Amino acid sequence: MKAIRSRFLPILITSLFLSTVTQAGTLSGTVINRTTGKPEPDVDLDLLSPTAGMAELATAKSDAQGHFSVTKESIGAAPVLIRATFHNVSYNTFAPPGRPEVEVEVFDISKDLKTISVPSHVIIFEPQEGKLVGAEEYSIQNASQPPAAFYRTEGNFDFAIPDLATLGQVSTTTSMGMAITQASIDKGKGRFAIAYPFRPGQTNVRLSYELPYRNNSATLKISTVYSGAKLLVVVPPGVTVTGNGLVAAGQEQGMMVFTHDPLPANGIFTVSLSGVGAPLPASGDQGQGAAQEGNSRQGPEVIAAPSRLDDFKWYLFAGLAALFAMGAILLSRKQVVAVTAGGDEDVAPVPAKSAKAGTAAKPKKAAPSSAPSRASTPSPSADVSREVEQHVDVSMDSLKDQIFRLELRRQAGTISEEDYAREKVRFDKLLRDLVQG
Repeated sequence: MKAIRSRFLPILITSLFLSTVTQAGTLSGTVINRTTGKPEPDVDLDLLSPTAGMAELATAKSDAQGHFSVTKESIGAAPVLIRATFHNVSYNTFAPPGRPEVEVEVFDISKDLKTISVPSHVIIFEPQEGKLVGAEEYSIQNASQPPAAFYRTEGNFDFAIPDLATLGQVSTTTSMGMAITQASIDKGKGRFAIAYPFRPGQTNVRLSYELPYRNNSATLKISTVYSGAKLLVVVPPGVTVTGNGLVAAGQEQGMMVFTHDPLPANGIFTVSLSGVGAPLPASGDQGQGAAQEGNSRQGPEVIAAPSRLDDFKWYLFAGLAALFAMGAILLSRKQVVAVTAGGDEDVAPVPAKSAKAGTAAKPKKAAPSSAPSRASTPSPSADVSREVEQHVDVSMDSLKDQIFRLELRRQAGTISEEDYAREKVRFDKLLRDLVQG
């Protein structure tokens, strides 16, 4: 019976996708200004392919009623990323395959710092080969009314890294699960900033850095830029952590968690670490090419949703522990693809000192085949099957990442039990929606 299922399941998935291909070709929608609640005319739109290195599929412009429509053979069989440029700022909207009608959101801009708040700050330390890798994540909330995006071209989110640390990658992640690498602005003395439009809702800012770890120990001064953020310090088992105000909070997904009361703006607390920790499991990176949102000059890794995920549900949750343990390492090793600003795009000036982009991962060589070599043209069903596999792999990482952050927010006390339960239901609904195509 299992043999029959394994034989016919790929055929069923391929048939479902091919039926979509035959009906595909048109993507239409409306650009909505969420600040005014009205359709927005004359917005430039770029339709990009997340599964083909962010290749441009088509361009469009919203009409007087904010509507747009694009018909093309390459649209419909795969996910599409819609990049809308409004007030010289880019906003990304994800359109999954099989959904021909979408709403593209844009916002008016606010420069008022009170537009955002920072309820939580998570710091992960991981010893690695004689050095200490640090990864930090800030949760940023924008509850503006009427809704507006917080943005300043000179930099609108500041952060600090410890002395002697070398900054690696900085990225932003929205509720869409889309990680976008940001260029950093060096303000001196370990202070940096990014310029990014924080849209209403939650956005996470992640950054990584490396520190000397002589004799497997280090004492660091952690600076807080914003007041009121609940602090979590996370380390693998085997690493000893001490610091004034740090309280052990047990384990979460196999990692040691410590809490600290919120500090005032520009506050400092000292933390000491020693030990090498437990070995980490291997993990791979998933990259989908370059895109752009806000003023970013470097591309994100766009998280494309799969068309079928139900069979992988429990494997997804089981993989949380490995993801948690690898958080710091992934930030320092993720593929970064530089994007050259086009002539018609308004991009913030490049900082004099910015984070160095990582080198792109080399493509894996195909395993040699025992069959005789012969030229052949890949069939549509083979292309679709490969695409399904890519979507599943990438989206599993995305969902694991979102669940990981939800558990951290619960541990930090920055989310109520009611909101926590609501988010859990949302994840289940997402899985059901994906199964239904």
